[in-house]
Amino acid sequence: MALDRRLTEHLKRRISVEGPVSVASFMGDALGHPRFGYYITADRFGAAGDFITAPEISQMFGELIGLWCAHTWAAMGSPEHVGLVELGPGRGTLMRDALRAAAMLPSFRQAVRVHLVETSPVLRLRQVEMLAPALQGGKPVWHDSVSTLPDGPLLVIANEFFDALPIRQFEKTSHGWTERLVDIDPESGGFRIVLDRRPGPLEALIPARVRASPVGSVFEICPAATAIARELGGRLATSGGAAVIVDYGHPRSAAGETLQAVRNHAFVPVLEDPGAADLTAHVDFELLGDAARAGGASAWGPVTQGEFLAALGIRERAAMLRERATPGQAADIDSAVQRLIGEKEMGTLFKVLALTGPGQDSPAGFESLRQP
Repeated sequence: MALDRRLTEHLKRRISVEGPVSVASFMGDALGHPRFGYYITADRFGAAGDFITAPEISQMFGELIGLWCAHTWAAMGSPEHVGLVELGPGRGTLMRDALRAAAMLPSFRQAVRVHLVETSPVLRLRQVEMLAPALQGGKPVWHDSVSTLPDGPLLVIANEFFDALPIRQFEKTSHGWTERLVDIDPESGGFRIVLDRRPGPLEALIPARVRASPVGSVFEICPAATAIARELGGRLATSGGAAVIVDYGHPRSAAGETLQAVRNHAFVPVLEDPGAADLTAHVDFELLGDAARAGGASAWGPVTQGEFLAALGIRERAAMLRERATPGQAADIDSAVQRLIGEKEMGTLFKVLALTGPGQDSPAGFESLRQP
């Protein structure tokens, strides 16, 4: 039996015993079940996988993130040791490129200790292969969660990490807000969305300006995302450092259903074949920023990815690469820049949020923003 079918049977048995489960629970199992989860069983990245992320598009993305980290480290007073952390590092492509750029500032590279928050055994193996040259045969330190990251200042990178964390969905009805659940469809034998009939104090979970949305509106929250942002905020407030969060989503909380499934670079039904497709939802940057501030950090932005990368010098870096490129390679470089910063590409859809310890100056790429 295929792994995704085994996950389907697992979910059906669970629902038969427990009753309908939350969208977050369904999504959590689909992506992270310890035996059958989407990210646990295979490498899903790149042209041969289901989706391509910014680091796979061009080395420039990871290099600029690495230089951002080096600049931030210097602005922190160049601490002797700093944890360079990536949440959900995929194959390790971004970290590889960031470390290559970090080597341009030897004192920063010497201070860096690499830590990866990754639960997939398959991806940990890919990360070893990808990072071995940069780490001179050594290995990063892996963590299952941010709670085990070391004491001391941290520089945290999260690229397309928060969009894959499980969300809860709420729907506005004539009687108020109620939670959406996943049940077994008695007709098709597949899965379907139903509404929770049990009363609950849900109003407090819905932002005030969203509560008056019309009947049928959907609002999504990600408890794991806000918990992680608050924990990171607390760490940065007490130990120093910064975080850069890159993802697609909304600058402010708003009603709207954004949960989607992607397989082989195409959208597929969300509830179809759990474990066989990537499930993601748009990130609520307002809630992330609020959670980080609640932890004690300052939050900057979000700004668009296009604005951020342009401020860091992606056009100048592209010009340097073109000097040594063939005509075909130069065309690829131009195409990558357009994909990363173009208004109709990732440049507008993707946003960038920075977190710093309280009282720090605005980080690179956020200079136009006032102290939060």
